[in-house]
Amino acid sequence: MENPLATTAELPSRTALSYYVKIAVSALGILALAGALAAVPFTPIGFSYIFILAFAVFAAPRMTLQLSGSNLTLSFSDAVVFFTFIVYGGELAVITAFVETFSNCVYLKKRRKESPKFFVIFNSSLAALIAAATYGVVELFSRAAYGSAFIELRLTDTRTLAAVLGVTALAHFFFSSAFAAFYQKLRTQGSFLEIWKTHCVSSALTHFTGAGIAGATFKVFNYGDVALGVISFIVIAVAYINYRTLINEINRSIANVEEAERQKADSERRRAEIEKARRKEAESYAEELCRSLEKEARANDALRKSERELQHAASHDSLTGLANRKRLNDILRDLISVYKQDPSATFQVLFLDIRSFKNINDTLGHSIGDKVLSVAAKRFSRVVNAEDTVARIGGDEFAIVLRGLATAGKAQKVARKIHRNITQPFSLGGNRVSIDVNIGIAPCDAEYDSPEEILRDADIAMHYAKERKDGPAVFTKELRHRFLERVRFEMDLRHAVERNELSMHYQPIVSLLDGRLLGFEALLRWHHPEFGNIPPNKFIPIAESSDLIQPITNWILLETTKQIAAWQKIGPDLADLEVSVNIAGRHLSSDDLSDQVENALENSGIRPETLKLEITESTAMENAERSISLLNRLKGLGVKLSIDDFGTGYSSLSYLHRLPFDTLKIDRSFVSGAGERGEDSGILQTIISLGTNLKMRLVAEGIETEAQLAMLRNLGCDYGQGYLFSKPRAAEDIEKLLYERHAWLPSSKDPAIELHSDSDSQPHIPLF
Repeated sequence: MENPLATTAELPSRTALSYYVKIAVSALGILALAGALAAVPFTPIGFSYIFILAFAVFAAPRMTLQLSGSNLTLSFSDAVVFFTFIVYGGELAVITAFVETFSNCVYLKKRRKESPKFFVIFNSSLAALIAAATYGVVELFSRAAYGSAFIELRLTDTRTLAAVLGVTALAHFFFSSAFAAFYQKLRTQGSFLEIWKTHCVSSALTHFTGAGIAGATFKVFNYGDVALGVISFIVIAVAYINYRTLINEINRSIANVEEAERQKADSERRRAEIEKARRKEAESYAEELCRSLEKEARANDALRKSERELQHAASHDSLTGLANRKRLNDILRDLISVYKQDPSATFQVLFLDIRSFKNINDTLGHSIGDKVLSVAAKRFSRVVNAEDTVARIGGDEFAIVLRGLATAGKAQKVARKIHRNITQPFSLGGNRVSIDVNIGIAPCDAEYDSPEEILRDADIAMHYAKERKDGPAVFTKELRHRFLERVRFEMDLRHAVERNELSMHYQPIVSLLDGRLLGFEALLRWHHPEFGNIPPNKFIPIAESSDLIQPITNWILLETTKQIAAWQKIGPDLADLEVSVNIAGRHLSSDDLSDQVENALENSGIRPETLKLEITESTAMENAERSISLLNRLKGLGVKLSIDDFGTGYSSLSYLHRLPFDTLKIDRSFVSGAGERGEDSGILQTIISLGTNLKMRLVAEGIETEAQLAMLRNLGCDYGQGYLFSKPRAAEDIEKLLYERHAWLPSSKDPAIELHSDSDSQPHIPLF
């Protein structure tokens, strides 16, 4: 087997070789033509040869007949050459072959769009060269067979003529076919013999037909009878025309057959292509169907998986993986239904809230906060039994359903165990974290018809535990009553300002040295249209735990600054009166506080230093760094700052000296704890010394006896307030006393001394 790579690689060299062969053949043909011209006798050429030459140039190329679909060609070119050969000799035959081929190539070149390089000269030279070679063979044959040169033979003898023409045709065929096979082999990789048999043997008929025509023509003209020649010419012409017509008919028939075959082949090809396309389409459809089925199967698997995941997601918390509120409600609904049918199927519900979780998010970030929730969830799950349910209700709130516990006492034991476990510190992101929980317990009861009811009561117990700060709390109906009351108060408190239900009472702050009035502490009061006066210790915590404390404080700032501005105008001695306003911890962390204070100062027109803001010690110390920043911002407005309830918030001295306070208020518990004769006054003395060293003014709260007054004077306390001087009074009462120039220090004849025994002289709670 031949190597196609070798064939491709040898293609340039074969093309170059064929090019060189063309040049060599052209050169040899020109030499043969030149030799023939030189050997032609210098005798006049007759009219007959000119006629033959003209016929070869103008007629012969146009009279070639080609049988369509085969290599069979009827051409008069060979007949002209052979006729010239036997009549005029080999030299003129060579010249005639060159001229005839030259004119034939020119004729073909005009009919073709493109022709090979050296097309005309190469083919003309090749014809001359083959004619010369044929002449040589015939010359050798005549000398061998007849003992004389070819030109001397008596060709009038039919046998001699036939022999000479046969040898001529055979030699001409051999040389032309051999060269054609050789030249084609140069351009391809085929076998020489296969090429010669396939493409060249069929051309023998053309050569022998030409030889026959030349012999017949020679015989007609040899008789010399003009009439016979004309008749012969006419016969040949008619035969040619008939043959040409026949050939054309045959060619048309062949063309029609070929067209039919081609159309049939095209039809078969199209049918095959259509079938192939259909097969491919069917295969493609089958593959697509398989892929679709596989995809559908995967989609079904994914759908089933997503359904499972969706069901799980619908019933579980995404962060902790615990049951969510919906799942918890379903479980409780089933337990309530079972309990109504079988009272022995008891259960307990724990409602848990992580204490001060907001501080973790604010200080450590929400990502740490989420991890804290996950740790808490794991710790809750480890403490309870496998049949119990731990759920995350939302935010930092969890619920636990304990099954099989008959009493709330047993549930409290589990709750304390949970509390001990959850309060163990742990590390997250390099931070040591400690958390605490508030736990409320709601035992199963026949009165519950829905999960929301038992969760509501457990939540109520949890809020009670948060207020009490004394471990888990068990729900009772009294707690529900208190909770509903609280909810009612919160709802009504939202509209208390616009309904003018809130009012301000003022308690004097007096100099313990000379009785001079320093100012007042503003205290909020609420007169409910249905329940009357609501004690501050009931509604102030409600306001602080909701979002109500900020708008209420803003109202207090506007109301008290306007009131103190009016009192400062009563007389020159009251122009420096101060008013103290309590600021809740939630409001202190708001960025709106400084704007609200500034707005109150602008609306009232008072000097900033006559407004004092009181912040409890525990609030200030809850986030000391943040407090320092916020208090400095308030201090920049020019107002005074007071630390309230000092001694109860476990202040850090390292932060205390950095807080920009002007006044230190001593908590009433230290004043009331000292004896009538000054016993147990050591803590008071320490606090007063600390305030003095920090260059703060000192105000003692809750002074109710003259002995307490005398003790505080001896210890060097600057100011005081309490029932000994005056209980908190409404603004109109205080204004009346201001106009009367009331003496605030008690004396034996001063009715103010009797104030502490008044029916309204309940211990003062410093809430606003």
